[in-house]
Amino acid sequence: MHVIDSHTGGEPTRVILDGAPDLGSGPLADRALRLATEHKKFYRSVMLEPRGQPAMVGALLVEPVDPSCVAGVIYFDVDAVLGMCGHGTIGLTVTLAHLGRIDIGCHKIETPAGIVTVELHDANTVTVTNIESRRVQRGVTLDVPGYGVVTGDVAYGGNWFFIVDPSPIPVEPGNIRHLTDMTVAIRKASVTQGIGGEQGELIDHVIFQDTSADPGVHGRNFVLCPDDNYDRSPCGTGCSARLACLAADGQLAPGEEIVQHSVIGSAYRLSYQPGPSGGIIPSITGQAHIMAESKLIFADNDPFQAGIEF
Repeated sequence: MHVIDSHTGGEPTRVILDGAPDLGSGPLADRALRLATEHKKFYRSVMLEPRGQPAMVGALLVEPVDPSCVAGVIYFDVDAVLGMCGHGTIGLTVTLAHLGRIDIGCHKIETPAGIVTVELHDANTVTVTNIESRRVQRGVTLDVPGYGVVTGDVAYGGNWFFIVDPSPIPVEPGNIRHLTDMTVAIRKASVTQGIGGEQGELIDHVIFQDTSADPGVHGRNFVLCPDDNYDRSPCGTGCSARLACLAADGQLAPGEEIVQHSVIGSAYRLSYQPGPSGGIIPSITGQAHIMAESKLIFADNDPFQAGIEF
């Protein structure tokens, strides 16, 4: 299996060029569902140790339906197939440029959540114009076992988020274990208490939003991903959901740019424009770097061929 690994602000992306199961044709959402329901062993084997690493997201290249798109992609982590991935799209764009498939300029990429536009500024810098994002509920209260009452917003940015602002725990690297434990508990509480999207979609990510001591930085976040790992980047779909909340509250004007840091200090530049259906169209600018190009081997006599499971 031919793969190229990159990281976006410290968050790894593994682009799969060949060797994946045939998902057939049709809409990417249908093919993503086939991956999720029929090929879980495959995608977990790519993400789990010893081949993968914590927080890694896979980007499976597929044929797009829309011929104007340079690529189709289905994202996944070790525990879930994702609708969209912001850091992964930045990493994918840099990877496509590394392969010589695209050049500086604007391009379209098809995802299960919809078509996104990317602008490659240089070998490492990409702006992603995401799908329309929106806040669904404001000031939702959860009773979280072990932590008490927690209030946050439910928003969509290509994935489903519960956003707590201000963070009940300082967003600092030394608090990552505590931040992880509490956000896992919040996500579990959201599921058991029926809090999610308009059609019953489950919360898959949780954000703790904190302030920053740097006057040039709007905030610092901690983002829990579906695999219970934290996002090393500020999370592109999470930032999209966060922008939707800021816009809904009148705290950020269209076109106004802010800087968002992750818990480890990596940065995205963010802005938005009004969307056609009452939401917003986010723009996320970040940098990715190629780390490795390799072939994964799945030997029949490997006791951990399917990855290390606990």
